[in-house]
Amino acid sequence: MTEQSFYERVFELVRKIPEGRVTSYGALARAIGSARSSRLIGSALRASSIAHPPVPAHRVVNRNGMLTGKHAFGTETMMQQLLENESVKVENDIVVNFDEIFWDPADY
Repeated sequence: MTEQSFYERVFELVRKIPEGRVTSYGALARAIGSARSSRLIGSALRASSIAHPPVPAHRVVNRNGMLTGKHAFGTETMMQQLLENESVKVENDIVVNFDEIFWDPADY
């Protein structure tokens, strides 16, 4: 699989995350059959800013609900702002009620 096709598979799956829900890098990696590639998922999402249609990368957090990718959004608070615009509560860079709003891509 080429890097481009891997990235496109990631982008397609991330576009399916419903507004107001979040998932994790690891869950995405498992869903595309590459369980050990969570870091590569992060690389794909960093490159997603130029993808069309847009990729809601702000909906992807680490396995504990932490906004570990926030530095890729231009400002320290942009990822949190994007999530809060979708009614996702964030405190101290962690998604509140993470387990309740977690979207499992393996189910889709």
